[in-house]
Amino acid sequence: MTSTNDIRRSFLDYFEGQGHARVPSAPLVPHNDPTLMFVNAGMVPFKNVFTGLESRPYSTATSSQKCVRAGGKHNDLDNVGYTARHHTFFEMLGNFSFGDYFKEQAISRAWTLLTREWGLSPDRLTATVYHTDDQAFDLWKKIAGLPESRIIRIATKDNFWAMGADGPSGPCSEIFYDHGDHIWGGPPGSPEEDGDRFVEIWNLVFMQHLQEADVIVADLPKPSIDTGMGLERVAAVLQGVTDNYDTDTFKALIEQSGALTGSVTTGDNQASHRVIADHLRASGFLVSDGVLPANEGRGYVLRRIMRRAMRHAHLLGAKEPLMHRLVPSLVAEMGAAFPELLRAQPLIEATLLQEETRFRQTLSNGLRLLDEATHGMMAGDTLPGATAFKLYDTFGFPYDLTEDALRAQSIAVDRAGFDSAMAEQKRAARAAWKGSGDKASDDLWYDLADELGSTEFIGYSGTDGEGQVLALVKDGARVERVGAGESVIVITNQTPFYGESGGQMGDAGILSNDKLRAVVHDTSKPLGRIHAHQAKIESGELAVGDTVHLQVDVERRDAIRANHSATHLLHAALRAHLGGHVSQKGSLVAADRLRFDFSHPSALTGQQIADIEVDVNAQIRHNESVTTRLMTPDDAIAAGAMALFGEKYGDEVRVLSMGRGADASYSVELCGGTHVEATGDIAIFKIISESAVSSGIRRIEALTGEAARLWLNARDERLREAAAALKSSPDEVPARVAALVEDRRRLERELAEAKKALAMGGGGASAPAGPEQVAGVNFIGQVIEGIDPKSLRGAVDEAKQRIGSGVVALVVVNEGRASVAVGVTDDLVASQSAVDLVKRAVAVLGGQGGGGRADMAQGGGPDGTKGVEALAAVREALAEAKAAV
Repeated sequence: MTSTNDIRRSFLDYFEGQGHARVPSAPLVPHNDPTLMFVNAGMVPFKNVFTGLESRPYSTATSSQKCVRAGGKHNDLDNVGYTARHHTFFEMLGNFSFGDYFKEQAISRAWTLLTREWGLSPDRLTATVYHTDDQAFDLWKKIAGLPESRIIRIATKDNFWAMGADGPSGPCSEIFYDHGDHIWGGPPGSPEEDGDRFVEIWNLVFMQHLQEADVIVADLPKPSIDTGMGLERVAAVLQGVTDNYDTDTFKALIEQSGALTGSVTTGDNQASHRVIADHLRASGFLVSDGVLPANEGRGYVLRRIMRRAMRHAHLLGAKEPLMHRLVPSLVAEMGAAFPELLRAQPLIEATLLQEETRFRQTLSNGLRLLDEATHGMMAGDTLPGATAFKLYDTFGFPYDLTEDALRAQSIAVDRAGFDSAMAEQKRAARAAWKGSGDKASDDLWYDLADELGSTEFIGYSGTDGEGQVLALVKDGARVERVGAGESVIVITNQTPFYGESGGQMGDAGILSNDKLRAVVHDTSKPLGRIHAHQAKIESGELAVGDTVHLQVDVERRDAIRANHSATHLLHAALRAHLGGHVSQKGSLVAADRLRFDFSHPSALTGQQIADIEVDVNAQIRHNESVTTRLMTPDDAIAAGAMALFGEKYGDEVRVLSMGRGADASYSVELCGGTHVEATGDIAIFKIISESAVSSGIRRIEALTGEAARLWLNARDERLREAAAALKSSPDEVPARVAALVEDRRRLERELAEAKKALAMGGGGASAPAGPEQVAGVNFIGQVIEGIDPKSLRGAVDEAKQRIGSGVVALVVVNEGRASVAVGVTDDLVASQSAVDLVKRAVAVLGGQGGGGRADMAQGGGPDGTKGVEALAAVREALAEAKAAV
């Protein structure tokens, strides 16, 4: 039997042998088409090549493109498991010509592959052409030798393809395989065409026209080819079965599902096993391409797919979570062709386990409450919308699950009532919103959120993508169009730009299309849901409805990511070295630096800072991968994750693990920011300061990567300059500086002693040579310039010894400020207090107080010009004391 992997390989080998470039599958999240939720056809990654917006180094290509159809207009979800050929995930084999070859070569190569390479009987094949495409009709007769009865003209849009209302378009030629008359159905175009006998296996699109507003206006200068062959369909043909679910890949997954649930895979169980197998593939590939379950957007579609499969596992009697146990089988079947599955296997398993564990509780509660709500209802009745909303809002039971659960009982659900209850909840939430205090601004963002929904963030897996402009806001009001030189806030349906939150600065970059270039200098996140690009139009104009290319400043983003991841490692290192009391109290993650505030009662020692740096840099050198899981906040914290300051957590959180710990990751934290893929991307970590913010809160500022290297280089350059000035080597600088400091201290001491000796030696109007008599008491009063105030007490003691009996008052003036000391010999302390005398001097100097003992007191004041007056005040106090006696 030809395996599905063999078929994929042989298709790609065949066209590569025909000169086509073999192009890997693009991710399922389209970055070049904002109108699509997921890539849903093989040509989507080449859309801009076909339209001329992008060039590639090849003119022909072949690929096996991953596709998902489970949301929007391309939604096959409800049919999956109940038909032979509906899938949420499928592969589209294709060959493409970008102005190289056209109809004849496309038909010839397709016919050769099918009949000669793969050995399909020509008698089993039928072709269709657009009813006016005589050229294709004639080529099928010439190349394939098909009779005219098996070249069927189709006059409907089924055989005319268009990229959209505006853009390339052209007729199609579909190839059908006839499974045989033992199966009901007729050829395309017949009344029985919906039967399973004739199955379309390949569609050849001849891109030859240009249309505007759905009207052909010109022929393309370079006609092109786009083909799509469903791998699952052609595998069924080549493996001799009529049902895609009977092919080898699906059979392996279904057999494993049956083994793990202990249930048969046929009869009443068949649909459930098929749903599980199909949805496992979709879930695995979506997670591997960066989509995680969420309550909106792509994440919500993934959650619906997962939960639909999980409900069928429940119906099969699975007592424990099942889906994650099937992932090894999926990787075994498809991991060789798609290595991203193998790389993401731990994340896929963890995500499925987490989602199913939560969902089983939701399902159990919801079904019980639903049974109570429908007690006594009959087939044909309708469940009130308010009841369905209560199940959703209070118990987390999704609307579509309620609808699906009641379908078997033929009970409908009042969707209008559900929507009304949802609208009322939004109105109540708006009324409770505190906002910024600016009602007009708050109302604007709430109106935008209600109308447009949340912005889909695609920046975890990339730094560029396409977006459709949903709104423009200028000077606080919505506008329809802006031009060159204007500043505007741009809202798109999806964006790779991170909106500032959790301490991480918003992204900057460029918005552009063929008529526009705008610089985004910041991105904010109003209401925590809308990404607001703050932009200035450099050239051209921008209007609501336009499609733009969004390019994040990659160098800046990489620097921010490195700094953000470094804060996580720093947090873990602080707790390891200082204790579990450490918790984050704030942060700033910018491109050029990081700042981290944390709880700790005292300054860090130099050794502690050094040890923390060593640990963080060791984790960087380990170069461990950074992993992400989606969990509830409670489960995440119970699992040891640290919650980050400033984040607002909803029903789910991203749990970031990084580094190598003794038993697990070095750091596990809740964080919605962008991060490095591996710790080695941080390169280097350097703490440049540690300081106090407030009582019990410390702050570390640090650098990573290139900023750290430049800082270290600058410091090294300053060291070399210092060495040159000291006429020494950099290694000798510490010893030379220590010697110079000691020399300076010695010289300062000698100079102070000399100044003091000179000052005390007399001379000058303010410095009498000897003691004077004041009210019968020996008194030395002197103003001294230029000595250290710390020398005052020693100078007073020396003067007291010299005077024998009396009072000494010395004033030192230093940098405009005066210090005064008064000493009283022991024989006079009963009648004279140095404290009282110094207070009189301090008051004249403009100070307050002064204190000490009765024999020695000191004080000071800001006015150094009043030294002589201060001494006069001491003399006056001595005289007053004598008079009082």
